[in-house]
Amino acid sequence: MGRRAEVVLTAEDRETLERWARRPKSSQALALRCRIVLAAADGENTIDIADRLGCGRGTVSKWRGRFAEHGLDGLHDDPRPGKPRTITDDDVERVIVKTLEETPANATHWSTRSMAAATGMSQSAVSRIWRAFGLKPHLVDEFKLSPDPQFIDKVRDVVGLYLNPPDAAVVLCVDEKTQVQALDRTAPVLPLIPGTPERRTHDYVRNGTTNLYAALDVASGNVIADLTPRHRSEEFRRFLNLIDRTVPDDLDVHIVLDNQSTHKTPSIQRWLIRHPRFHLHFTPTYSSWLNLVERWFAELTNKWLRRGTHRSVRELTASIRTWITSWNDDPKPFVWHKTADEI
Repeated sequence: MGRRAEVVLTAEDRETLERWARRPKSSQALALRCRIVLAAADGENTIDIADRLGCGRGTVSKWRGRFAEHGLDGLHDDPRPGKPRTITDDDVERVIVKTLEETPANATHWSTRSMAAATGMSQSAVSRIWRAFGLKPHLVDEFKLSPDPQFIDKVRDVVGLYLNPPDAAVVLCVDEKTQVQALDRTAPVLPLIPGTPERRTHDYVRNGTTNLYAALDVASGNVIADLTPRHRSEEFRRFLNLIDRTVPDDLDVHIVLDNQSTHKTPSIQRWLIRHPRFHLHFTPTYSSWLNLVERWFAELTNKWLRRGTHRSVRELTASIRTWITSWNDDPKPFVWHKTADEI
């Protein structure tokens, strides 16, 4: 038995050890070492500390000695030797460069198996390198650039309405969801049961279509909607009349909509002249994402239409009206965050 290591604590060391000993995120091993050092600093001998903390005497001697020699740093484990790296930095660089700059001879993109065969490395090694550098050759994202020469001006116009709407006015996002199909499955849908999801046939029967016109109030989330059998400028003009009857007369109406031809016919132009409180704001071409009503259409599709079954157009229109009524009972506006400069 060697001479017992003396443990002397500063006030700062004691505060740190006590915090580590009771901190929930500390490992149990580190908390035990802190308790050993605190007990040793209080004058307890090795045998008493071991008996009270339920550990071996050698453990107590080791950690009081480590603390006496190295301080707080001595309570942490030394780096443990392991198997040396078999994949060098050059191997990693070779995989990354090959992934980014080359393609396999028999495919449009690399897989972990084809890259492993090309580099002589294991598939798991290639997978780890790709994960570390965020490389996903099997995925592809799509995008569409707007060729609209007035893209910047239109973005500033529309986003300005969202972020800073005019006073004494209502801002409506208007669009049509055309050719909404009344679909029914070729066999009855089997309901959800424990352990088995809802089941339906992959094929379906078409029972006709309808067209949904919708105007989303940006401020309140309320929706003005109409369903029509056809999709022409005449139906759009009737929908404008519906908006005119719905919105109070003392408010201007700013409408965000796309560049569809039915929105720009002579009959629509004449209607706008007769209704000077209406102002149209067109989104750039190929930029439907700027129109917030598209987000509302996504809600309708995901929550109601995609898994719905309808045996006739009449049943479909009644179903859509029911959902819209439910939405308007508790409308939730979609909040726009991006500024025009960020876009």
